[in-house]
Amino acid sequence: MIYIHVPFCHRKCTYCAFFSKVEGGKWRMDSYVDALIEEMRQRRDEQAHPIKTVYFGGGTPSILPIEQLERIVKALHDNFDLSQVEEVTLEANPEDLTIGYLQGLKKLGLVNRLSIGIQSLDDEMLRLLNRRHTARQAIDAVENAHKAGFDNISVDFIYGLPSMTSLTSMTSLASKVSHLSAYALTVESGTALAVQVEQGRVELPDEEEVVRQYHSLCQQFSDAGFLQYEVSNFARPGFESRHNSRYWNRTPYLGLGPGAHSFDGFRRRWNKPDGTFEQETLTEADAYNELLMTALRTTRGVSLAQVPEQYKERLHREMQPYVDSGWIVVRSEVGGWRYEPTPEGLLHADGIAAALFV
Repeated sequence: MIYIHVPFCHRKCTYCAFFSKVEGGKWRMDSYVDALIEEMRQRRDEQAHPIKTVYFGGGTPSILPIEQLERIVKALHDNFDLSQVEEVTLEANPEDLTIGYLQGLKKLGLVNRLSIGIQSLDDEMLRLLNRRHTARQAIDAVENAHKAGFDNISVDFIYGLPSMTSLTSMTSLASKVSHLSAYALTVESGTALAVQVEQGRVELPDEEEVVRQYHSLCQQFSDAGFLQYEVSNFARPGFESRHNSRYWNRTPYLGLGPGAHSFDGFRRRWNKPDGTFEQETLTEADAYNELLMTALRTTRGVSLAQVPEQYKERLHREMQPYVDSGWIVVRSEVGGWRYEPTPEGLLHADGIAAALFV
């Protein structure tokens, strides 16, 4: 699997703490694509072949002109075996998805899944988040994608906002897509939103209200025919994100572009914006902790068969309080046990995992 980081954005969202460059800065797109293609050439032997999934993330990949995406797609074919590709996702902002742009994407012949960052269908909330699109543009983007021939469409929403009056509109839009992601608004230090909250210009809901919003979203998505398969992710049967699911299974992947991370099963590497990189070798304890953190956020949970031998007895023992509380269900499977979070347990997944760390 391959992740491609596109670092450009039209403008910075108030909540965003990721590395990105506003378009028109010194990071020019042509030089970025040149460097990306060279990195592919240098690192093409680091990833097992054939490639099953590719993910264009950001930043805002849809900011790239079709001509630049065409260069990237050609380089992928030149450097990797794509004969068994199942899923290629491109993250996009609604304002970029004109009929012409979508038709150009379709002609590339590789991208078969869109992940559209809608975030809210309330124009006031979109202004708060410093998003460029309107609610109408978000709806149009989904409809345009269908017209262009895309039938695997995911949309992102944010909850934990001061207003969730657009919830009904969200679930109405859900009937036109195959996948939904819902993320709690997080106030990251150093962001514009953090400053606004500190100065009292923005008042966010308390934890109890955020949890209420989350449960409401889960219920309405379920009513609309979506199955929850991870804390923040819901899909119609068969439309789960194959790429992201492999992250949660700790499948090795190659990350290309500034800020991209890679994992070979033993080491994690992350690219730095200056063209250098850092890496660390995971200990067995690190790998165990990562397994707990990712697996317990999914409805499949963690299997004892995935756990190193020296931690199996410990895990079975330390899971018991969460089983007693109704947050974890223990199921028998070939070779042992599987620990699956209940709906309430998913809400506490990160805390459960942290408590189980070695």
